[in-house]
Amino acid sequence: MDDPRLGELSGMVVVDGGLWAMSDGGRRVQVHRIDRTDCAVIDTRTAGIDPYDVEDLAVGPDGALWVGDLGDNDRRRETVAVAVLPVRGEPRLHRLTYPDGPHDAEALLVDAEGRPFVITKEVGRPAGLYRTAEPPEGEGPSPLLRVGELALPASDTRGGPVGGIGSRLVTGAAATADGAVVAVRTYTDAWLFPVSGGDLVAAFNQPPVRIPLPAEPQGEAIAFEPDGTLLSGSETRHGVRGEIRAVPGAAGLAGDPVLVVPLPPASAPEVVGDPGPPPWLPAALGGGAVVGVLLVVTAAAALRGRQRG
Repeated sequence: MDDPRLGELSGMVVVDGGLWAMSDGGRRVQVHRIDRTDCAVIDTRTAGIDPYDVEDLAVGPDGALWVGDLGDNDRRRETVAVAVLPVRGEPRLHRLTYPDGPHDAEALLVDAEGRPFVITKEVGRPAGLYRTAEPPEGEGPSPLLRVGELALPASDTRGGPVGGIGSRLVTGAAATADGAVVAVRTYTDAWLFPVSGGDLVAAFNQPPVRIPLPAEPQGEAIAFEPDGTLLSGSETRHGVRGEIRAVPGAAGLAGDPVLVVPLPPASAPEVVGDPGPPPWLPAALGGGAVVGVLLVVTAAAALRGRQRG
């Protein structure tokens, strides 16, 4: 990735065969379409919105691009936001509020009903899972609901900005075009979860399959091709250029959904006056830490992807 507009590659999606990507930070919303042969920018979509810290890119059920303005390193924002770039029409801005105080987040999904689904980036504790009760309307802010948490298993993959082993910090998320598989990535790995009936909360209460993504300078972007190929992308860091790499057939490794009874959320922040899960949310899906047997994809299977760019 040698285009300076994508030097801090942070989010990717594939829409109607086109690969779109964005950098984090910046003073306006910009999403770029990338040529697969040389990683050159061939189209750009913008919105007259001044974001705080955009971090991830997702696609809605209608094909709109959702830009997640979710970054909050100092954890002091009163609201976060998503900017929606529809296929036709004017961009929309929806502000969101957490029920338990500010969080830093770099991962965004949009479920089949058009609700933003945020996965937070937590140090030393499970990531929080948040979404709105309904698709957001207007600028808001719309309240986010805490619907669970995600504790990723240990990993021995090397990589990341500090050259560590097995990061558990969530830096991006993606879903296949049919919604049957979701992936959550860290600096060192991608974790695959099969989805049944579009239920993301239930999906994250299953043991995941690991796809090692070693030696990425600062891996934050992830996406699926229509054929199930997993794409991963990294920022350029300390002069080491980011790349887009591919793991063919990765989605097929996720397997079939498995019913796992969720556990109560561990060490969830206490909120004064919090009414608890809404009555329309089934008790069995009220949230839980993902634990259980780790299904590890062997390096030979997971790293057969070809390098792109």
